[in-house]
Amino acid sequence: MADEKKAKGEQPKPKRDKAPKAGKKGGGGERGESQAAAPVSTTEAVRPRLLESYKEKAIPALTKQFNYKNPMQVPRLEKIVVNMGLGAAVANPKIIDTAVEELKALSGQRPVVTRAKKAIANFKLRAGIPIGAMVTLRSARMWEFLDRLVSVALPRTRDFKGVSRKAFDGKGNYTLGLREQIIFPEINYDRIDAIKGLNISIVTTAKTDEEGRALLQQLGMPFRAT
Repeated sequence: MADEKKAKGEQPKPKRDKAPKAGKKGGGGERGESQAAAPVSTTEAVRPRLLESYKEKAIPALTKQFNYKNPMQVPRLEKIVVNMGLGAAVANPKIIDTAVEELKALSGQRPVVTRAKKAIANFKLRAGIPIGAMVTLRSARMWEFLDRLVSVALPRTRDFKGVSRKAFDGKGNYTLGLREQIIFPEINYDRIDAIKGLNISIVTTAKTDEEGRALLQQLGMPFRAT
């Protein structure tokens, strides 16, 4: 066939080398060399420390304490709500801006501004004006915030002897009041315009206060000794 093409003056087509198939030896080497490495999941890389402690220590301890038959019965955290009520904002609206920035710094999430629902003449309060800020934390940010609260912020409180054991709502949810936002190291003391208090509500799936208290104890909440 090649001789006939030469006789007609045609040049034979050059043979093309076949591209090596990915993942086979001899073409691109071993499978790991020819294919791109799988990206590392960011969720696994930054998994909160307190969440790992909950899975490894709290779940087995609570299961044993309350004789749960199913792992889904073990109480867990649902969300944490951090709220700043600012009555001074009626006379000084700029205080809302600093409260928003401080909540953002200590929670890692943009808070929302809360507004008055009705007018109260005695307090010079009009419906719709800003009177506070709040942020709702879930998932990783929730665990990280609670870890910093119990490990760093609360021990920085002056004359700290533990938090109250009675601040439950009857359904396993706990609310903690703080007088000063400066116990959080994320707040720059030199840049604050006023000392602000805040409320922290920890919502759990516990059905009783006893279960909720046991859950928070396993997570490191420093309850006051009875």
